[in-house]
This record gives sequence, C-alpha cells and structure tokens, in this order.
Amino acid sequence: MKIITLTVNPSIDKSTNIGQLVAEHKMRCDTPRFDAGGGGINVSKAIKKLGGQSRAIFTAGGPSGQLLQDLLTQGGIDSQVIATQEWTRENFIVTETSTNAQYRFGMAGPTLTEAETEAILHALAHSKADYLVASGSLPPHMSPHFYEKVAAVAHQINAKLILDTSGEPLRAACDEGVFLLKPSVDELEKLVGATLAPDDVDDAARTLIGNGKCEVVVVSLGAKGAILVTKDLCQHVPAPPIQKRSTVGAGDSMVAGMTWALAQGKSFEEMIRWGVACGSAATMNEGTQLFNYQDVLKLMDWLKRFAK
Repeated sequence: MKIITLTVNPSIDKSTNIGQLVAEHKMRCDTPRFDAGGGGINVSKAIKKLGGQSRAIFTAGGPSGQLLQDLLTQGGIDSQVIATQEWTRENFIVTETSTNAQYRFGMAGPTLTEAETEAILHALAHSKADYLVASGSLPPHMSPHFYEKVAAVAHQINAKLILDTSGEPLRAACDEGVFLLKPSVDELEKLVGATLAPDDVDDAARTLIGNGKCEVVVVSLGAKGAILVTKDLCQHVPAPPIQKRSTVGAGDSMVAGMTWALAQGKSFEEMIRWGVACGSAATMNEGTQLFNYQDVLKLMDWLKRFAK
C-alpha cells in the first residue's frame, strides 16, 4: 500500500530549554534542536519509525526551505518538493525546565501563488496513492476550500484520504467527503453545530458518517485517549498512564500509527490502538522528537491487556 503525506505549510521547528522565562531579561538557552516540521512531514517521519514507507509531498522555499529538505534527506524520508517563492516558516518551542511548562510559537508561513497551489494538486493527481494523509494548517491567504480540492483529487485517484486539520478547511473538505477524520471534541462540535456532552460524542460522529462526510471518525480526547466510530463500531481506547514531557507531534504521531496500521491490513480496532500508542509515546519525549519505537511497543502491550 502506497502512503503519500501532504504538508502545504511545513516548518523548521527550533526547540530549546531554559531554566525560567523572565520578561525584559536576556535569557541563556540550551543548544537548539532543529527538526523538519508540519503535519504531513511529521506523519512521514513517524511512519518511518514504525518501519513503514511513505512519500512526503511538501512546499519549500528559501534557505529555511533548503534546510527543511536537507533534514528530511538526512532522515531518509522519500520526498517530493513543490518549490515556492517565499521562504518556509520557522516555529519556536521553549520548555521552561523549572516548571516543565512548554511555550510554542507558531509562525504564519508563506503565501503561495496560484501556480504553486496548482502544482500541489498536480503532484497529488499523479501520486498513485492508496492512502493520502493531509495534515496541518493552510498558509495565509490560501482558500479554505483547498482541502476540499484535495478530497476531490483523492476520489479521482481512488485514494483513501485521512484528514487532520481544523476550522473552515475541515468543514469544506467534509462537504466533498473523506475516508477518515481525526477531530478533537471541539472540532467535532463545530462540524455538527452543537455542544456535546461526553455521551453524545459517538452519536455526533455517526451523524457525520450518516451524512456522507466520512467513513471513519477517530475523536481525539487528549489524555483520555480516543473514540473510534464507524458505521458498525464504537470503541473508546484510553490513553496509557505515562509521564508527559511534550505534546508536540502527538497528534501527527497518532495519525501515523493509524495510517501505518491500515496500510498493514490491520483492523480498525488494531488501528486505533496503534494510533493511541504512538500519540501517547510522543508525549514521553521532550521538544519535537516524536516517539521512540520501543516505547510504542510497551504501550501497545498495555493497551492489549486493557482490551482483554
């Protein structure tokens, strides 16, 4: 099964530690770490950690875009670059070691030209994807209907679209129909136009499925795990008890675990366990390091025992 990931607003994620944040003072930071970031790119990196393969399609421009490409090449990620006139954005993550509080500064990103936007859709149309993962925010001024166009391309090439985004881009894509959605409870409420009690989440997800918006919904519950809903199935998988160090990349790791599991032919029940294990494992590491594979295996053992 061929997995393609799409990142239209990637980033260089620069992370560091500091003892304490103090306003108006010059503060000494630890040596920074640089990572290739952005939803789809993180998904490709995480799939590689699981022993899988994918191709990352992403935009890149300027010196920061070249660094992005270099980091992915060094990481052994198969890539297809859509060149942009404007520079790739940089994000900044600071962890205050005295409190373990994390501060995340996300930049807006470049504005893409119409030709650059069309080049992305053209690349997808010729990707021969079985699973297409579109994850992350859109750059400034890009039409909120862009992911709707991606969904249309997925239908044309008979690819299963896994979408992880928010706001109007998410709503617009649902109008075209996707295979799998991974909303938070807040995002699910916006999609169905109602405030949801905990017991209402599965019914709201089934409403999306019944209206043809998607085939599978995985509602992310953060520290409480996730809920899987299909036409015939509803299952809550709790998050394993762990010590959280960073939430950066946890959602992308969850998507990667689910996509990898599906491409391996695993059931939906196995899929969500792999997703929760990967997402939880990512929170055990500092900064932007995603997860360690051995941590995923340990958490999978815990989830299997819980399922029994």
